[in-house]
Amino acid sequence: MTDTTAPFSAHRRPIPCGAWPSPVTAALVAGKTLTLSEVTAWDQTVYWLERRPAEGGRTVLMHWSETAGCGEVLPPQTDIGTRVHEYGGGAYAVGAQGIAYSERKSGAVWLAQKAGAQTRADGGQEIRQLAGQPGLRFADLRFDPMGGGLLAVREDHQHDPAEPQAALVVLDCTAKTGQAAAQGVILASGADFYAAPAVSPDGQLLAWIEWSHPFMPWEATRLCVARLERTPSGTITGLGTPYVLAGGAGHESLLEPRWTEDGHLLVISDRSGQWSVWHAGRGEAETALTPCAVPQGEIGQPAWVFGQRSYQPLPGGACLFLSVCEGESQTVLRRTDGAFLPIPGRPEQCPVPLADGRLVWLDTPPDALPRIMLADMAAEPPQERILYNAAPAVLQAQDIACPVSLRFRVGGEDTPSGHAFFYPPTSRTACVPERERPPLIVQVHGGPTARAQDSFSFKVQWWTSRGFAVLDVNYGGSTGFGRAWRERLQGQWGVVDVADCIAACTHVVREGWVDAQRIAIRGSSAGGMTVLVALAESSLFAAGVSLYGVTDLRALAAETHKFESRYLDGLIGPWPESEALYLARSPVQKVERIRAPVLLFQGQEDRVVPLSQARAMAEALQEAGTPCTLREFPGEGHGFRQESTIRAAFVEELAFYGGLFGFEPAE
Repeated sequence: MTDTTAPFSAHRRPIPCGAWPSPVTAALVAGKTLTLSEVTAWDQTVYWLERRPAEGGRTVLMHWSETAGCGEVLPPQTDIGTRVHEYGGGAYAVGAQGIAYSERKSGAVWLAQKAGAQTRADGGQEIRQLAGQPGLRFADLRFDPMGGGLLAVREDHQHDPAEPQAALVVLDCTAKTGQAAAQGVILASGADFYAAPAVSPDGQLLAWIEWSHPFMPWEATRLCVARLERTPSGTITGLGTPYVLAGGAGHESLLEPRWTEDGHLLVISDRSGQWSVWHAGRGEAETALTPCAVPQGEIGQPAWVFGQRSYQPLPGGACLFLSVCEGESQTVLRRTDGAFLPIPGRPEQCPVPLADGRLVWLDTPPDALPRIMLADMAAEPPQERILYNAAPAVLQAQDIACPVSLRFRVGGEDTPSGHAFFYPPTSRTACVPERERPPLIVQVHGGPTARAQDSFSFKVQWWTSRGFAVLDVNYGGSTGFGRAWRERLQGQWGVVDVADCIAACTHVVREGWVDAQRIAIRGSSAGGMTVLVALAESSLFAAGVSLYGVTDLRALAAETHKFESRYLDGLIGPWPESEALYLARSPVQKVERIRAPVLLFQGQEDRVVPLSQARAMAEALQEAGTPCTLREFPGEGHGFRQESTIRAAFVEELAFYGGLFGFEPAE
């Protein structure tokens, strides 16, 4: 490990940590950087979503082609998004029928015809509503490849908002909007949740994933298949009798069913102890799953959002895989001869092919801003090009902190070692003064079923470019390390995650990389709860920052949305039978043991962790005599979208640390 106290070169001058001048400005973080997601392709055109903080977090559909270049596709002011499961995903689809998309505010689904390279914001395309009523939401949009309609997961809040009804539906792309069209034709219902409808290449079978309370999709799901019923013209009208192909008994997480071009069904399963890709024959009932030839690592992601892509079958029997090894993601091509070929870059999701075989993906490297990449792997040597950047390349390499992958001891000898990414303070103009150790920010990811990743993040670079070190922890429960590591958090949320963060922090302190007296811990959502409990359980931390964090587990169990309403059954215990345990684990019940100053950030429109939780925590801390500031943001939900909010949160958090750690921010 590099000695973080030593000057990097003679051109860098010693400046107190925290006070370094930084090119990572609030304006760059909040307004100049776009959030790119959901890259796909149709024919020779590439599509992706782009969220713009400077426009209030509006999400637009962009495209690129050789002939038309880059541009916004749909009319001005269109805001694409869906709130199914509150986290959304799969909010648009592209096919021969056009572009289907969900409008964020109303939840209605629209169809813009005339898809392809000629579709532009001023292209005169016909746009009409396919579905939408108050209380209806649609996600995971997918066109039937036979032209029989638009498949979607529908969430119906009309009758019971606390327990909306889920269904797989098909929307008629040719019918005029009416009562039936506004709701869609139900294909499957009765389960609590549905995802990933996939039609076989011959148009005869539909595969999908479903699950029910109390399980989450990374705990237990079912792979189902049924024969599609169609009119003579090909329109989908219903399903035959469904059958469960896998996952009917026991705890098995099945995700992302996909068909190969020759009619074989593939699916992700963790039956081997980690997510990997398995063959499911041609989707026949009673088919036994058999393992695919895959690269090393875990292939699969927790289904927090719709439309994720961890692998991609290619023509001729080739396949792309996105695997995670030691916390780092990599993409590997299995060629038709069975050989494995690494794909350059760091795709955020598995690449997708254009009609000519070139691959496109959202690249998220550790040392550069996200960008849309295009590669011709058949060329000799392979050819790559950047199609689009999330922001202008304003940062130089010497200003970007790159992660070091760490292993550290947790629990007893039988427990696998923990994992974290350590980022040293990094600047081309400043260095740590002699006899000073940098302050440390311990970063706790949300979920808690998610993972710390090594891709470039302003949540890291904002701090490292100012003289902080950052430790991003993959505590027990994180994904990418197999099912056993995920299940370490079962019944132990607020215990294992906290202990692992403390162990990681203790490791870097023991190594002498940071100042043991200036350690802060920060996290959002579920990570915010870990922050608050860690402050109560350890004196290591001099400060804590919780962004829309969970503070009262009993209130969360009673108030949260359907998707997560039984999540705590596994993380804590059955509700309400385990109410005493919910009470004991809640940060709001531990305020008497929290002495370090606390900063709380909260959106007033949050439906996942309601505002009442932050207010109750702030009031309890203040009554206990612990310094606490609560900052509320109007119009914000679970995760901040607006430029003004993002800017204010970063600046205020920096000033918070400056007052505690004795530095004056350069700004």
